[in-house]
Amino acid sequence: MKERSYWSDTVTAQAVTPTPLPARVDVLVVGGGITGLCAARALARRGISVAVLESRTIGWGASSRNGGMVLTGHKVGAATLLSRYGTEQARRLYRASIESVDLVAEIVRSEAIDCDFKRYGHLALASKAGHYDYYCREAELLARVFDHEIRLVPSADLHAEIGSGAYFGGVVDEVSGGINPARYVAGLAVAARRAGATVHERCPVERIERDGARWRVASGGSVIDAGDLVMATSGYTGTVAAALERKLVPIGSYVIATEPLPEALARELSPHGRMMYDSWHFLHYFRLTPDRRLLFGGRAQFVPDTPDTIRDSAAELRRGMLEIHPQLRSVNIDYAWGGTLDFSYDTMPHMGQVDGYHYALGYAGHGVALASLLGTQLGETLGTAGLQENIFAQLPFVPLPFGFHRAKRQFLRLAGLWFRLLDRLT
Repeated sequence: MKERSYWSDTVTAQAVTPTPLPARVDVLVVGGGITGLCAARALARRGISVAVLESRTIGWGASSRNGGMVLTGHKVGAATLLSRYGTEQARRLYRASIESVDLVAEIVRSEAIDCDFKRYGHLALASKAGHYDYYCREAELLARVFDHEIRLVPSADLHAEIGSGAYFGGVVDEVSGGINPARYVAGLAVAARRAGATVHERCPVERIERDGARWRVASGGSVIDAGDLVMATSGYTGTVAAALERKLVPIGSYVIATEPLPEALARELSPHGRMMYDSWHFLHYFRLTPDRRLLFGGRAQFVPDTPDTIRDSAAELRRGMLEIHPQLRSVNIDYAWGGTLDFSYDTMPHMGQVDGYHYALGYAGHGVALASLLGTQLGETLGTAGLQENIFAQLPFVPLPFGFHRAKRQFLRLAGLWFRLLDRLT
């Protein structure tokens, strides 16, 4: 078993060649994932000089280590959006999630990115009978208030969607898609450079300082003078951006990938190749890859990844996989890896400005689509009134309560226990 992302082994070309750091730019973007590269691409297309600093390699974080799901919706459901934000804002937020999938499709098409993007649709699965009732209410609400149709699949018909008897029905949204995230983010780096941005790997930011109306950013012995600063660091936000770090929970997510499956077995597991996830708080998500592996992930542990947590999580995920698909008992696990997602306290994405710099983050597991949208919108509106008018800039973005940011690891262990208890009770 290889303890690294399956997706990384599918990228054959290096997207970035080393170039000297610029002394001065209009905008400096910190973070070479989907958000940062989409922002840089949009800024450069406006004729703005922009550089991207990535502390590791392009897409090293969640941007290339996720499940490759391009999903509609948000972490919170339609009913919660309505109760929190009212009808008008809730509609705008949900419509933005659909636009985000369309935007990924347009970027892939216009930039000719070879990343296996396809609208397979997603299948949300009810882990308990009561959860299917919830899906029924959500489907009615989405059609009536949000003008978005999804299709209910009762348990008697579920065999046409998944080769498992573990669930009590589900719901299909045909708009969602699947993608190879590592190839996508590599293609975004090429696209940003083609537009005129410079992209720099292995350039961790060591210090940021305000110098009048401009920024001075230190990295690797160099200092870059920048007019505006964009923090696109998501689950890997550190103390260099302390105001954001206090508002984010870095939650670990873990994934395994099987060996390639026989075509008949793969078709049995997933007749339509859907992106799938269940309704537990401690959820599982899974899909077939283009070479017929079953990729199976989840919050096996909430804490960020280490070699020990990856191995322990791989064993736990395999047990979960076999509960759903016992026909895989003799199948080998070829890959296991982990990564860190960015959750805000309200589990919603946010963009805006704090301490003078700009940001977009908090995707809570929907980052392939939403990071593409928010990064692009940030790049298109930076320096204009359009940034303040963005719906995600209008959401309240509060710090974690009780100073949890200072003891995140202990907090995450308690959160994991709490969500396991909720799954037993709800």
